[in-house]
Amino acid sequence: MMKEILGLRYSPIAIKFMKELPPHLEKFAKKPMRACQMLMEAKHGNTAVLTPENTSCPAAMAAFNFAPLPEKISSGKMLCNLGLFLSEEAGRKTMKEIPRLKEQIRAVLAMPLEKADFEPDVVVIEDKAEIIMWLLLADIYREGGRHSLSTSVIQACCVDVTAYVYLHGKTNASFGCYGCREASDLKDDEAMIGIPYNRFEAIEEAIRLMREKRAIDRVRKKGIYKIYKEREVKNEG
Repeated sequence: MMKEILGLRYSPIAIKFMKELPPHLEKFAKKPMRACQMLMEAKHGNTAVLTPENTSCPAAMAAFNFAPLPEKISSGKMLCNLGLFLSEEAGRKTMKEIPRLKEQIRAVLAMPLEKADFEPDVVVIEDKAEIIMWLLLADIYREGGRHSLSTSVIQACCVDVTAYVYLHGKTNASFGCYGCREASDLKDDEAMIGIPYNRFEAIEEAIRLMREKRAIDRVRKKGIYKIYKEREVKNEG
């Protein structure tokens, strides 16, 4: 329903943090990839698995508690050398504040939500920024309030919309990061959102109700903008 109402470009992604990897999923854990590439594969209809053996990004390894963060990254030196921060100190502070899993897991499983035969921990959606806006609004549709989004524009896929959401149990959005924009097919106009699975049904229902009240259609028709432009043309004439 959500896919049709919002016109999603890709499938929502089911994420499961697993303490053991079932034998029938081992074949999906042979291809080396990053967390952002895992999401990329899943949104296009494939199953992807990250384990300590096939995760090719050291930052993602640390995010999922597969291995400690290498000193060259934790010190801020690498981030500074890449031109992402003015100083090693700024990079070091950023890496220190990034949340990571504390529990020991064996694998992270990702596949299209419509194909999932398990209850996900998190649902991730990568899509146009406008669609992420509607999903954030849907998350507070019933209770109201404001979002306090958490991101350092570093580790968007492995932390902002997966590990962080799992740890804190709340929806979080991200505009992407240096790594995922270089290593995946995330487009310039796209962002991402991670939703705790126990909130997904309520968000989907909120999207349906907003559609019934024509809120989404009204915005997309840009009626007020068109009136503004029409007046502008008349004034010029």
